[in-house]
Parts: sequence; structure tokens; C-alpha cells
Amino acid sequence: MRNIAKWRCQLTEYDIEYVPRTSIKEQAIADHLAEFSIDDDTPINTDFPDEGILQIDEAKEEPTWKMYFDRAINSVGSGVGAVLISPDGRHYPVTAKVDFSCTNNVAEYEACILDLQAAIDFEVKELEVFGVSMLIIFQTLGQWKTKDAKLVPYHEYLEELAKNFEKISFTYTPRAKNQFADALATLASMASISEGNIIEPLEIEVDKGPAYCSAIEASEAKPWYEDIRNFLQTGQYPPFADRRDRKTLRRLAMHYFLSGEILYRRSFDSTLLRCIDEHESRQAEWAKQRYEQLNLIDEKRLKALCHGQCYQQRMARAFNTKVRHREFNPGDLVLRKILHVAPDSRGKFSYKYDGPFVVKETFSGGAVVLSDMDGTENALPVNADAIKKYYP
Repeated sequence: MRNIAKWRCQLTEYDIEYVPRTSIKEQAIADHLAEFSIDDDTPINTDFPDEGILQIDEAKEEPTWKMYFDRAINSVGSGVGAVLISPDGRHYPVTAKVDFSCTNNVAEYEACILDLQAAIDFEVKELEVFGVSMLIIFQTLGQWKTKDAKLVPYHEYLEELAKNFEKISFTYTPRAKNQFADALATLASMASISEGNIIEPLEIEVDKGPAYCSAIEASEAKPWYEDIRNFLQTGQYPPFADRRDRKTLRRLAMHYFLSGEILYRRSFDSTLLRCIDEHESRQAEWAKQRYEQLNLIDEKRLKALCHGQCYQQRMARAFNTKVRHREFNPGDLVLRKILHVAPDSRGKFSYKYDGPFVVKETFSGGAVVLSDMDGTENALPVNADAIKKYYP
């Protein structure tokens, strides 16, 4: 705004008037269409201009090689990483440790050149390049100029490598979609590699389940209280029980009582609870549920009915606290709300109520019959919520 005001003051010296551009109003478009309207007798050509076309085949995009590159620079060192993806989905990672001082842009060029060289070794003819560096992408596309003297040799060498492909494209991609190359570059930058060390190719396997699944023991047919019952019968501990397990078993056995082959547990109120296995528990639960369904169904119905009535009463009380009671008697002056069926040109400035009217008759359901001030009765009644009292 300051620049526009400054230019406007400078233009006044040359008798030039600055007129700001205004937005096109909807009414101006309507006036233009009304002024240049088409006559009703104007013939309309409904013929299809390309009647000779019988079928249009959609061009299918064949899968091509794709390349993702990235760099990583930290306090440990610098590294570049790239990933070549074949049309059938195979990934070929390429990474390198940068053992010299460089900037972020130089490292990005190193990563891109490294991957292009790998693509040339694979004899790739068509390649799609994706990178997170907007500088390299737009400089390669020719939209930005290369002004830094350090980047000019890299840019020229990159163009020379691009001539080895029949078709190559450069596209910017966010870092969230380039995580594989970013991970390779970070790995190369963090690794400490000395001369003579040999690093084998990195293989990544996909585990679809936890490792301990192969060590799960099969469940036995014995009940859960088998160790407690054997200890009460024979006084022997289970095999492979250590000192802590024996102490726990002795403490648990104090709360159980054995009567023949049936084991009971002493509760806090001196009631004996029978210990049952999984099969007996299913039968007991089924019998209990069946009993409740047959004998307690009426009680549950009454309970649900009482709960529903209490809920409705609470909702009614909460609603009535905000309701203002109104009464209309015959002879009262009221205003009727206008229901705009068609849009009004005045918009929000249009009237919301019309009248006044005189209440002629009221009904218990909320309907009110109105009449004009001269006594003419309206044809249809209105609801009480659509009128309000008028005080002259």
C-alpha cells in the first residue's frame, strides 16, 4: 500500500490519474446478459462437430524407472542416498559417504549425480527424477538461473548426464514421500568408514508377526486349579517350580478346601465356593443367562420403562426452564412472521414481521386464527410460535 501511494504521488506530476481496479459486481454481469440477449428465433446448431469419431482410446501410461535422491549433513559427516525403482517395483538403493567439506546444495547435486550414474549403469532410457531440493529441480528445468560459482560445474555435468536418456523429467517431492532416500543418506553420514573396510549389501526383511509366536506353548486339558489340588492331596510341588513359585503355591493353598475330588475356595464370609473348569463354567453361565431371560424379563421391561419415563421428565424440565410461556386472547394485537418463499431484493433489510393483526380465536394445539384490522378473517390459521404481541 505504501508503494502504491508513492507511485500515485509521482504520477500526479505528469497529469496521470491513477484509478484502482474494482471487482466485477454480479449485477454488472446480469446487465450485460440482458443487454446482449439472444432472440428466441436464433437457430441453434445441435450437430456434433466430430461425428466421424467412433471411439477414443485413453492413452495408458507405461510404468517407467523412478529415482529418489536426498542428502544428509550433520556433525558426524555428510552422506548422499538415492533409490532406483524399476517398473516392476524392485528397489535398488545407492548411497555414498561424502568425505569432503560441502554445503547442502553441493550435497544435493552429489546425490542426484550419483543416482544418474547408477541409472546409466543399468542402461535406463526413460527416467523420472524426484527430489526434495527445489533449487536443483528448478535449475535443471531452466526456471531458475545458476548463479553460485560452486554449483555451475555441477549443473553443467548434470546436464551432460541427462543427455544419456531418451526421456527424463525432474519433479519436486516433499520429504515425507522421500523417506527411503533420506534414511540412506542419514545412514551414510553417520557411518564411520575407514580404508580397507568392506561393507556387504544391506538386506531388509519384512516381519509380519512377533518373534515369540513360534514359542507359544499349546494349552493343556488340565483345569486351572490342578496344581493347588495336587498340592492339597499329595503335598508335592509341580515340576520345575522354583523357590518363589513354591511360596506362592503355599500361600494360595491356605484359602482352598478339598472335599474328595471337589475343590472349594473359602470366601471372606465363610462361604465355600466350588472351583470349576472352563467346560463347567460355560454350562453354568448358559444356565444362569437362560434363567434370567425367563424369570427376570418382566422386571427388566418395567425397569426400562421407568428409566425412559424419568429421562423424559428430566428432558422436559430442562427444556421448560428456557421456555417463556405466552398466552394469546381474542382481541390481542399481534405481528405475524413473514416466511420468504421467494428471495427478497432487499436482503437482510427486508421486514421480518407484518401486521398488526387481531386475534380472533385460539385453539389448545397452538393454532391461532387472525383477522385484519378491518375485521376480515384470514383464510388459514397460524402457529403461535410464528406471531408475537404488538404494543402500539
